This record gives sequence, structure tokens and C-alpha cells, in this order.
Amino acid sequence: MGAFSESDFDAVGGKVLSPSTLAHVVLRTSNFRKMVEFYVKFLGGTITFGNDFISFVTYDEEHHRIALINIPGSEPKAHASGLEHIAFTFPTLSALLLAHRQRKALGIFPFWCVNHGPTTSIYYKDPDGNKLETQVDNFPTVEEANEFMNGSYFAENPIGTDFDAEELLQKIKEEVPDAELKRRVEIGPRALPDLGSM
Repeated sequence: MGAFSESDFDAVGGKVLSPSTLAHVVLRTSNFRKMVEFYVKFLGGTITFGNDFISFVTYDEEHHRIALINIPGSEPKAHASGLEHIAFTFPTLSALLLAHRQRKALGIFPFWCVNHGPTTSIYYKDPDGNKLETQVDNFPTVEEANEFMNGSYFAENPIGTDFDAEELLQKIKEEVPDAELKRRVEIGPRALPDLGSM
């Protein structure tokens, strides 16, 4: 725990004790059944508990990663302050693209594929329009990712370079090395896209 002692509640220090992990995200919706069905499909998940007004969805050792609350009359608000997207990490580029293919077979299509530099990312929307990022880390260590993010290429273009997921999948089939496929193609300066219209 570093400089913290969990039993000395008066030695608060200058920094808050960090949590051990991010546990879950809760979304409110009036499109309840469709949203529950979507998240079970999207995550390859299961419902640990569900009734007419709340549902808990998991895909790993956590009892729930996404919870959905049925609130009639709630409406998605475009261009409002708040959550931009939720991101889910895959262990390999092949796993990211296999999940992409499996979602496609279920009628779930991405709206944006971009190599940010630190990650290769595929973005989707749920039935309420919430954005979801699926990603794979492009660097073997956090230190290498941080080095890239503090370099000139990322300063010039912190958004990234778009790619075609099917073309990338074909290159994997052709056995192009992952390190080569994860290396971002540099395109020079790029402004923030209109995320509200994506």
C-alpha cells in the first residue's frame, strides 16, 4: 500500500488511497429489455440477477460489470455533458477482431475503427446510443505506452489513424506480425472528430 497504513485513519496524507479496480458501470434506460439483450450479446455475458426494473450483467469473475436500471421516460441526450464511452480491453489483437466478427454475425456493427497509438480500438453504440470501445494495448508495457504518449507523434495527433477492421483481420490471417499491425500509421495533425455525430 506504499505510504498508507489502512489502520491509521488520522494519517490521511496528501493523496487519496486508490481503488484496487473499477468494478462496474450502471446505465439507466427506458429501453430496458433491448439494452439487457444487447449487453449480454455484446459482452458474451450472462445475467447474474434480473427482474423488471434492474439487471446485472457480467462476463468475468466480477458479479456484475454492467447494471441496467429500467427508468420509464428516461431519454438519451445528445451533446450533453457526461459519459463519453466505456472501454473494454482484449488480451490480443486476434481476440479483439474475433469478437468484432462474432458481433458482426449478431448484427452489431462498429461505427469507428481507430489506432490511437497506445491502443487499437473498435467503437460501437448500444441501443440508447451509449458508446463502447473495445481495445487491445499496442505496447507490451505501460512505460512504453507512456513514452509514446509523451512523444511528438502523439502530441501532433492524439486521436489516431482510422483503419478497416476487415483489412486488419486479413493481415492477421496472412500472419503479419502483431507488432507491425499494432504500429500506428502516422498521418500528421488530426483534430478531434465530431464525437457528437459519431
